Amino acid sequence: MSPLREIMRHVPSSVAVITAVSEGTPIGMTVGSFTSASLDPPLVSFFAAKTSTTWPAIHTAGRFCVNVLSAGQPQLATAFAARDADRFGDRSWTPSPLGSPRLEGVVAWLDCELDAIHQVGDHLAVTGLVHGMHATGGARPLVFFRGELAGLS
Repeated sequence: MSPLREIMRHVPSSVAVITAVSEGTPIGMTVGSFTSASLDPPLVSFFAAKTSTTWPAIHTAGRFCVNVLSAGQPQLATAFAARDADRFGDRSWTPSPLGSPRLEGVVAWLDCELDAIHQVGDHLAVTGLVHGMHATGGARPLVFFRGELAGLS
């Protein structure tokens, strides 16, 4: 393990699933790097690995929904991180106002239009302009810390 990876294991990070619709099919991927980028205009950001097989389809869609996972959804984080898996299967979702999948039971969702992409080492920094959002009161988020998915207590 690289020294930086070892240190970064000690920094808790958010866990979100980025979803979109590509050629009529729902797609999604797990990210551990979701954050607010600007309040005015409302922008959010996440990092996508350059090796991601899902990112190119989300990029082409031009819009996406950030689904911030709840403490009770570690199985979703794992499913959407798996390569070549049927990530949606029989999971329930509804279309966001921009048409991207909103997953059930999430802490919050943000409906975004792709704003900018910047190359950053072995990742792409993706920024989205927020067009709609909603948070569920009282739900606890899922976080990634020391190599494990956990809820906050």
